[in-house]
Amino acid sequence: MNHIKAIVFDMDGVILDTETMVDKSWIIAAKEFNLPQIQDAMVACLGTNKNDTLDILNKKYGHLCNPQDFLSRASELFHKLEFEEGIALMPYAKECLEYLKPKYRIALASSTRNELVIRQLKNAKVLDYFEVIVTGDMVLHSKPDPEIYLKACEELNIPPENCIAIEDSPNGLKSAFFAGLNTIMVPDKIQPNEELNQFIWKKCDSLKNVMDML
Repeated sequence: MNHIKAIVFDMDGVILDTETMVDKSWIIAAKEFNLPQIQDAMVACLGTNKNDTLDILNKKYGHLCNPQDFLSRASELFHKLEFEEGIALMPYAKECLEYLKPKYRIALASSTRNELVIRQLKNAKVLDYFEVIVTGDMVLHSKPDPEIYLKACEELNIPPENCIAIEDSPNGLKSAFFAGLNTIMVPDKIQPNEELNQFIWKKCDSLKNVMDML
């Protein structure tokens, strides 16, 4: 591992358990809008930014509703749940950051908007662990495009081959892989399959296993 200089984390489903709350808000909004097969759309949109999410929703549901109206309603529900319940850290997230910080430079590459990322990380008391934060509104193309990881490596001034990306979604893994980073998958909502395995360098069942490996 001597060639590894930095660790770049995804946020949703890796550091923060936001995806459980997103799932709840989308399911409620889908019932209100009478949208079928919302689970398929949720999987397709994992790790994408707002513009790409809108494109996916428009292709699937454009004949049934205005995707922007659906997203706005889902966002309202999410913020209501966030206010009422708070967003939990993923298991071992803080311990992992605490362990890795003295050994590597730490960055974040999240498709979520910067304003939300900063607020949520600050509320979870983990914001200060990250030296570099790149968010979905700072790039033109979201995951699975490699742009967000390339930008994170550029801001770190470290070549991608000397970085590890920790991801939970297919879109995120593909983004990091095509950017040239070493990828670790810590599954949350989706387990790896044969197709996904080609984009995974290592698989860890939890962030505790990541600590054990690094």
